[in-house]
Amino acid sequence: MVDLSVKLCNLSLDNPVIPASGTFGYGREYLDFYDPNILGSFSFKGTTKELRFGNPAPRIADCTAGMINSVGLQNPGVEEVLRTELPEMKKVFKKKVIANVCGFSVEEYVYVAEKLCADESVGIIELNISCPNVHNGGMSFGTDAKCAYEVTYAVKKSVTKPLMVKLSPNVTDITVIAKACEDAGADAVSLINTLLGMRIDLKTKKPVIYNKTGGFSGPAVFPVALQAVYRTYEKVNIPIVGMGGVSSAEDVIEMMLVGATAVQIGTANLKNPYACKEIIDLLPAVMEKYRIKSLKEIIGGAHR
Repeated sequence: MVDLSVKLCNLSLDNPVIPASGTFGYGREYLDFYDPNILGSFSFKGTTKELRFGNPAPRIADCTAGMINSVGLQNPGVEEVLRTELPEMKKVFKKKVIANVCGFSVEEYVYVAEKLCADESVGIIELNISCPNVHNGGMSFGTDAKCAYEVTYAVKKSVTKPLMVKLSPNVTDITVIAKACEDAGADAVSLINTLLGMRIDLKTKKPVIYNKTGGFSGPAVFPVALQAVYRTYEKVNIPIVGMGGVSSAEDVIEMMLVGATAVQIGTANLKNPYACKEIIDLLPAVMEKYRIKSLKEIIGGAHR
C-alpha cells in the first residue's frame, strides 16, 4: 500500500493533486466528470475586488504542446464570489480550498485577501503577483523583488490563514523573488505561472490574440517549470507548489523530486476534463513502478 498524502502548510491533503486557478472554476463545473472531493484541494478562479469582464476576444490561441490565453482575470468580484459562488461550492466540495487573490494595488490585494480569508471554506490564500501594479507604471508585482516583498508583507499582516505567493517566470531570477516573498512572511510559494507568448494568424498577418501577447502554458513549459522549482527549493525554506505543464502521474513525481510539496494541474484540465482524476488514479501504480512508498519521502529527493 502506497501513501499519497502530503501536508501543505496547515492542510493535510489526501494527495498532492490540485487543479490550478482559472482551470477548474469553483468545482461545480466538473461534477459531470468526477467527484471533486478526490482532489487534494483546488485553487478557485482568480478573484479581484470588482467585477471584471476580462479582455476582448480572441483571447485563446492554440500552440504546439500548449496554449496561449489572455482571459484577463474575468470574475464576478469578491463580494459576489462570497455571496453566491462559495456557498454553492461548499455543497459539492467538503475540503478546504485555495483562494487565488488578484489585485492592481497593494490595497486591493489586502482587501480581497481579508474578505476571502474570513470564509470558512478557505484554507490557504494564494497571492497572484503577476498582476500589473497600477501605482508602478503597470509593471507586474512579481517582476520586482521590492514590489513582491511589499505586497506579500501587507497581505500577510492582514490574514490569519497561510499565505502562498504565486510567482511569475517572466523574470531574470525567480529565486530572488521567491526569497523576497519568504522574507516578507509568505508561508509557501507556487510556481510557475504562465510564460509570455504569442501567435500570428498567417491569413491576416496579425496577432491571433487581441492583446497581442498572452500566457503560454501546457506540456511545452514543463522543463522550464521543473528547473524553476529545483532552483527555488535550494533558496527558500518554505513549501513549494509546483506547476507548469504537468499532465501525467510521472510529471507529478518529477515535480516532487525537484522540491514540490504539492502540484497544480492547469492546461491539462482544459484539454481533458478527466486529467486530474486520471493522474490520481495512476499515481499508485507509478509509485510502485519506481519503488516509492510515500510521496512525502521523495520531496526534494533530486537534491540528495
